[in-house]
Amino acid sequence: MTGKANVKRPSLDALNSAPCADTASSDTSSPRHSLPKQTIRRPELRKIVPLADTTIYEMERRGEFPRLFHLTSRCVVWDLAEVEAWVEERRRASDAAIIKRAPSPDVRQRKTRPVRH
Repeated sequence: MTGKANVKRPSLDALNSAPCADTASSDTSSPRHSLPKQTIRRPELRKIVPLADTTIYEMERRGEFPRLFHLTSRCVVWDLAEVEAWVEERRRASDAAIIKRAPSPDVRQRKTRPVRH
């Protein structure tokens, strides 16, 4: 028989509520030890954060964006709570004018359609 055997797998609720060797230690303040309540894949992330994939990956590499993690060898996800917290942090930084904005280009230096004053 070539079909897969019926194997009973635990539900996600059972996995989330089961104690883990990493979380059994007394250091529960680290966010790495807590399981995410909800994860999102790349299409959902793009709806929340309208940045290019390369921009997101570069920001992750620099530690400026929540890190992705692998559920399987081909499936990567982000923790929704971390992404929402990042968006809120960016909103507060923008309101406080902490985020440095790119300078406006000098339109007089354009080779095509230069603006003359």
